[in-house]
Amino acid sequence: MNNHKYLGINGLGRIGKLTLWNLLNDERFDGFVINAGRKVGQSFEDMIDFIMTDSTYGSLDRFLFGYTGRSSDVEILDNENCIAIINGKRIKVLTTERDPKMIGWGNENVDIVVDCTGVFLDPNKATDAKGGSMRGHLEAGAKKIICSAPFKLGEDADIPEDAMMTVFGINHETYDTDKHHILSSASCTTTALSHMMKPLMDNTETSRIITASMSTIHASTNNQTILDGVPKAGAKDLRRNRSVFNNIILTSTGAAKALEVVMPDIKGIGFMADSVRIPANTVSLVSLNITFRSALNGKGEPVIDTEFLNRMYREAAEKDPHNLLVYTDKQTVSTDVRGKKASAVIEGFETHTRTGFISLPKEIMFDCGVAGDIQLPVTHAKIFGWYDNEFGNYVNSLSHLIALVDDEMNTEKSVDHCIA
Repeated sequence: MNNHKYLGINGLGRIGKLTLWNLLNDERFDGFVINAGRKVGQSFEDMIDFIMTDSTYGSLDRFLFGYTGRSSDVEILDNENCIAIINGKRIKVLTTERDPKMIGWGNENVDIVVDCTGVFLDPNKATDAKGGSMRGHLEAGAKKIICSAPFKLGEDADIPEDAMMTVFGINHETYDTDKHHILSSASCTTTALSHMMKPLMDNTETSRIITASMSTIHASTNNQTILDGVPKAGAKDLRRNRSVFNNIILTSTGAAKALEVVMPDIKGIGFMADSVRIPANTVSLVSLNITFRSALNGKGEPVIDTEFLNRMYREAAEKDPHNLLVYTDKQTVSTDVRGKKASAVIEGFETHTRTGFISLPKEIMFDCGVAGDIQLPVTHAKIFGWYDNEFGNYVNSLSHLIALVDDEMNTEKSVDHCIA
């Protein structure tokens, strides 16, 4: 076992399970150590059954092999210690500890831990904090922690120097393996939104943004209730306790705030964001509204129009080295995007622009020599981006980040080895 490399996964919810699925065929890791933190079902076989099936994406066999009829090779090696082999990869499930510092990753040959619990979100919390903290993983022997949610900081607190929030394809190049040991992979909506905003910020014409807002038409998540429930003490958003089956629910999102962390230039824009939860199990849609300070061409027509924006996104998608931004002229519905590995799928068919003029009295221009009021062109655009918020968008981006962290660690080790 000492010669093998395993990925640690803390929590086997939606993201933890799909991360396991996505990396099962990857040769990077010899296996996975999953911390469930509790007993599952009546036996280890119940955990294996949970791993092998999924109501959203179908069975693991279908996920990996499509409709070929091929089945996964599954062998339970040790029921008592929860060890199995799935398609040649060793899977071990830990069931006794919930506090990260007690999990013992160092004893399991785990250097990288992906924390998918949604519980340990504050990188400033000490390892001995009540209920545990993400830093506990480091004390338990892990070398790098990747959190599958945005950091949640205390009031007036900053992200510590050894931590960073990143969206792969946006700011992952600022990752420093010698400096950063705790990472947040932000959120699915931040991932989609940042890939939609980057081409706009990179283009001279569209970077002159006056204001922006977005709404995510978002699939249901496990923090909603199946039927109406009693709110917890101190709950502020009472709508999240209403039945996810029967309602369209207005709620909030931290995507705009997280976007400022991964794309600091956004801070100069008054960005608003909200979320509309709908009764769907995956695939969401960002409706992005942007107002630009426009330029006019020689004919007096706005430079920024629908054709301009669609061409910009099409070219950005073609140049994306990771294929995380996708552009399509096709009319799309949500099931077309389920399972699609893309951070955002721009639907050019629905891109719309309209240019108007703001009238500025010539007096405020300090006698600029212009007769009459100044007409300032302003263009408003509406842009739509689809994203499979569970697998195709978020887990795919998270897996890229895992690979980056692992590659950098291996490079560091190989350099150390050469020096030795």
